[in-house]
Amino acid sequence: MLWLVIALVLFVIQILTILIGEFRHPSKAMAWLFVLFIIPVIGFVVYYFLATEYSQRKKVKRKGLRLVKDIRHMGKKQIPFDVEIEEERLQGWRQEPRLFALLNNMPGSQIMMRNEVKVLTNASVAYPAILEAMEKAERFIHFEFYTIRHDATGRKFQDVLMRKAREGVKVRCIFDGIGSYQLSEKFIGELKQAGCEVYFFLPALIAFFDKRINYRNHRKIVVVDGLKGFLGGMNIGDEYLGGNPKLGFWRDTHIAFEGDAVYALQNTFLTDWHFVSGYRLTDTGLFPEHECAGRKPVQILSSGPDAHWDTVLEMYFGAITTAKKRIFITTPYFIPEASIIMGLKTAAISGVDVRVIYPKKPDSRIVNYASLSFMEELMQAGVRFYAYHKGFVHAKVILIDHLLASVGTANMDMRSFYSNFEMNAVLFDKETLQRIESDYLQDLKDSRELKLDQFERRSRYQKGKEVVARLLSPLM
Repeated sequence: MLWLVIALVLFVIQILTILIGEFRHPSKAMAWLFVLFIIPVIGFVVYYFLATEYSQRKKVKRKGLRLVKDIRHMGKKQIPFDVEIEEERLQGWRQEPRLFALLNNMPGSQIMMRNEVKVLTNASVAYPAILEAMEKAERFIHFEFYTIRHDATGRKFQDVLMRKAREGVKVRCIFDGIGSYQLSEKFIGELKQAGCEVYFFLPALIAFFDKRINYRNHRKIVVVDGLKGFLGGMNIGDEYLGGNPKLGFWRDTHIAFEGDAVYALQNTFLTDWHFVSGYRLTDTGLFPEHECAGRKPVQILSSGPDAHWDTVLEMYFGAITTAKKRIFITTPYFIPEASIIMGLKTAAISGVDVRVIYPKKPDSRIVNYASLSFMEELMQAGVRFYAYHKGFVHAKVILIDHLLASVGTANMDMRSFYSNFEMNAVLFDKETLQRIESDYLQDLKDSRELKLDQFERRSRYQKGKEVVARLLSPLM
C-alpha cells in the first residue's frame, strides 16, 4: 500500500505544479490536466519540457528595449518612431477614442503616417514582388521565415540570396528551428558558403533541453536596404503555389511596405537577430532616410512570450468590441480565446455582421475538430461561418467596419496569442481596406456557408472527437 500512497502524493504534486504554473491561463491548465489524467507521469514529463514559462522572458525583453533605445539615438538621422498622430487622416477615429487610445498606447508600437502599402494576394503575386525587391538590393537583405523548404520555390529564393551575397550585399537569414527543421544541411551550407549569414531560432534539440520548444518564431519578414519590407501569412515553399496535392490551391495574403513601417519591421528583425546570433547591429545605415510620398497610416505590432502584453490578442479584442456594422475574419485555425468568443457573440447578438472564413480542407485534423467545436455556440448567437472550398485558406485577416484591417502572421488561436513570436500590420487607409474587402468578398464566393440546422445533426462520434480536441485546444 505504501507505493500507492507515494504514487498518489506524486500525482497530486504534479497536479499542483500544473495549476500553479498555469494559473494565468485556466483553459491551458485544464488541457494539461486532461493530458496528465490520460497519460500519467508521461503527461507531466511532456508538460515539463513543452509548457514551462518562457525562461528568458526578462532577458529577451531587456535586449529588445535596449536595442530600440540604440536605434532611436543612432547618429544624426532620427528614426521617426515618434511621428505625431494626425487623426484627420485616420478614417472614423474621432468616433472611436477608446480604440484609438488602446492602439496608440501599445508598447513599442506607434501608428506611423508616411507609408505606401500594397496588398499581395497569393504567392503567385507575393513571391515575384519579394524576389524583384531582393534582386535590386544594394546594401542588405534581411530574410526571416518560420518555414523555408528545400524545393523548387525554396531554391529560387536561395539562388537570389546567394547571388546577392556574392555581389557584396549583406544577407542575413533567420529560420525557425521547428518550422524549418526539415531544411537540409546542403541547402544551409550552400547559403553560408556564398556568404549568407544563417541562424536558427531555438533549434529543436537545444529548445527541448532548454524547455522552450513550445515557443516558436512564426514571423515572416523581409527587409531590403531598409526601404522596402514585406509581411504576411506566407512562408517559402511549393505548397504556397498550389504544390501540395492534398490541399491544392493555396489562398494567402501578404503586404508590401515602403516608408516608416519598414523601420518597425527592421527593428523586430534586429531584435530577433540579436537573440539568435548574439550580435547587436547598430549601423545607422540600417535605417536610411526614405523619400516615400505615401501617406497611408500603418501600425506594426509584434507579440511574443517575451512581452508583458498579449499585443495581438488585445488589438483583436479591442477592435471586435468596437465594431458597429461588420467583423470579417479569415483564419486557417479558429481556436479563439474566451474573450474573443464573448466579443464575437456579443457583437453578433447586437446586430453586427460577423463572418468567419475557414478551410474546408484542413492541414491538421485535430485542429479542425477543435475549430468545429467552437462553432455551434457562436452560430447560435448569429456568427456566420463559411468553409473555403477552392483549396486551402491560410490568410490571417480581420476587417472591422470601414475602420481598420489587420494582416500578418498571427492566427486566431491560442498558440498565436500566447506562445508564438508573431507580427501583424494594422491598416487604416480607405484604399487598402477596400482592396482587402474585395478579396474577402471573392473568398466568400469561393466558400459555402455552414448552416446551423445541418451542423447540429452531426454524429455523436463527430461531437466526441470535437470535445477531445476542444479540451486540448489551448495547447495547439
